[in-house]
Amino acid sequence: MKNFQQLYIDGQWVNSQGNEKLDVINPANGEIYASVPAANEQDVDLAIDAASQAFLAWSEQSSEVRAAVINEIADGMQARKDEIIESIVATMGCPITFSDDYQVQGSIDALRSFAPLAAELDKQDTHENHVVVSEAIGVCVLINPWNYPLSQLVGKLGPALAAGCTMVVKPAEQTPIQDLILAEIIDQTSLPKGVFNLLTGVGSQIGERLCSHPKVDMVSFTGSTGAGIKVAQAAAPTVKRVCQELGGKSPYIIAPGADLEAAVRYGVEDVMLNSGQTCSALTRMLVPAAQLAEVEAIAKTVAAEWQLGDPMLAETNMGPLSSHLQQSRVLVYIKKGIEEGAKLLCGGTDVPAEFSKGAYIAPTIFSEVSNDMAIAQEEIFGPVLCIIPYNNIEDAIVQANDTPFGLASAVYAADRTEAMRIGKKLRAGQCYLQGAYFTPDTPFGGYKQSGNGREWGLEGLKEYTETKALLIDADAK
Repeated sequence: MKNFQQLYIDGQWVNSQGNEKLDVINPANGEIYASVPAANEQDVDLAIDAASQAFLAWSEQSSEVRAAVINEIADGMQARKDEIIESIVATMGCPITFSDDYQVQGSIDALRSFAPLAAELDKQDTHENHVVVSEAIGVCVLINPWNYPLSQLVGKLGPALAAGCTMVVKPAEQTPIQDLILAEIIDQTSLPKGVFNLLTGVGSQIGERLCSHPKVDMVSFTGSTGAGIKVAQAAAPTVKRVCQELGGKSPYIIAPGADLEAAVRYGVEDVMLNSGQTCSALTRMLVPAAQLAEVEAIAKTVAAEWQLGDPMLAETNMGPLSSHLQQSRVLVYIKKGIEEGAKLLCGGTDVPAEFSKGAYIAPTIFSEVSNDMAIAQEEIFGPVLCIIPYNNIEDAIVQANDTPFGLASAVYAADRTEAMRIGKKLRAGQCYLQGAYFTPDTPFGGYKQSGNGREWGLEGLKEYTETKALLIDADAK
């Protein structure tokens, strides 16, 4: 068992002000993988004070310095890539091949993409009587989820450093190890002390203090919609900025005339990736009613390619869910789908005996789903796909938008032009057309109860800046 005993505050490894510890569980076998400190509110205050004290000097550093530090951190991550991969496989259950390509290497490359964006703060918009500039917003609290623990951290850390902000980072209690490794990496870089501070702990114990603290200027949170509401409530009295990437129940319209084989495969694979634990997963597949039987056959064939296995094995493409708690939540929804009368094509509540100690769920597909069913309206966050038949494309668009969420969407049509026409009518922050995939230079965020603000790329950088107008008297020298 790995034993991490300290928090990272003000450029130093320090003991927590309390004595509580957290066990980090390997969801593949239910065994304890590591122990980490559980920070308390006194630790929160110390970390925020350190970030506050470091802000002025760091924000005044040149864009070249900020960019160099970002690349320096990325270099350190590359050197310790194998350790980071192991931590994500062991604490989240993500298969090692996917952890390598997407969870880790993709995150390292994405962090580097923020280095050139540091120069954006050097730009100014000059007018006859005023100049508009951008400045770092200040002290930021970055609260990250367990499903893409490093990627989501990088999506906050990169723009915060590029803008000149300081930060206090809190990883999910289920997956803190890659953040601790990152703190070790940062400790060996030229980043000034106090710019990056790391607290491991339980959100329900320290989250309110982090979000309500008067010295915090911004909170960036990724997680469930319910937790996001609590974050916003805690932040409201001090009127700080809150950027949130929350839940999703994303629709995927397969339009008449689409390449059905390619379209269905794309949709099934999107949901099964990461054991269905992707906030933007296309979990509602809307298909022409006349082609439902054909869609079902293709979907079952593709789902059969996703076999449960040990996440440490290269051939495994589906590991466990992140925890037994998450497994139990998903099982409740599967049972509810059966009770609601949806047609179970594959999967369900049974798991092979050899995986009984882990938090496994078999790839599950429901068909003949009505859009008013709970499994079609509520975020399940597991490898569960709902196939919903529609009568015409206008009906499909109405059903697609009939959701409290609006994080992502997708369209696969006969051609790009038709896909674009349909995609523009979907109420979501992103729309993937003709089998497209996520890229880190694209704005990511939601409509409605899927959150506010944007992450990644230039739009993500802007969340960490304030706009200042410098007014000039026309007669002044």
